[in-house]
Amino acid sequence: MINRKVPEDTRLEELKYWCRQFHRFNLAPPYKGGSYGNLSFRFKDGEDSFIITGSRIGLKDKLSNDCFVKVLSCDMEKGIVHTYGVREPSSESMLHFAIYHHRKDVNAIFHGHCQGILAHANRLKISETKKEEPYGTIELVQRVVDILNDESFLVMKNHGFISLGKTMKEAGELTLQIYKRCCNYTGTEFRTWDE
Repeated sequence: MINRKVPEDTRLEELKYWCRQFHRFNLAPPYKGGSYGNLSFRFKDGEDSFIITGSRIGLKDKLSNDCFVKVLSCDMEKGIVHTYGVREPSSESMLHFAIYHHRKDVNAIFHGHCQGILAHANRLKISETKKEEPYGTIELVQRVVDILNDESFLVMKNHGFISLGKTMKEAGELTLQIYKRCCNYTGTEFRTWDE
């Protein structure tokens, strides 16, 4: 259910920055018409509402505010996401909602994809869901909630990763730290911020 109003918030500029970084480090690989991954921040302390990248958004593109959607609430039983924005919300909006609901200390959630991180989750000592579930489903949400505890970085089996932070900077920098460690294991070159 969408109310057609573009979200406005000064923090969107920081979210756009991290979207570009996820593209730059190939942590949200592009596909025709979008990127694999979604990033969000909690809208207001004490509430579960948040602003998230819209569905089928290319993170490599110059993003305007209409590329984002504010999620007001979710009906987890019916799988209904209540939003406002001019786009459909990310297919993982229920996952973000559940994490914000269970973890009041989390104010940013960055979800990306990196085969190296998935392949080396055990070696990197990253908690991983026990079973693969289809993306955008209640089943996937439940698998993540089952291992959420006080973790800051999780792997969804055969799918992707989630980085959690008190701030967007914290979630973004944690992702890059894990990615750098993964590069060390795989012998892959890690590109620095300055390139």
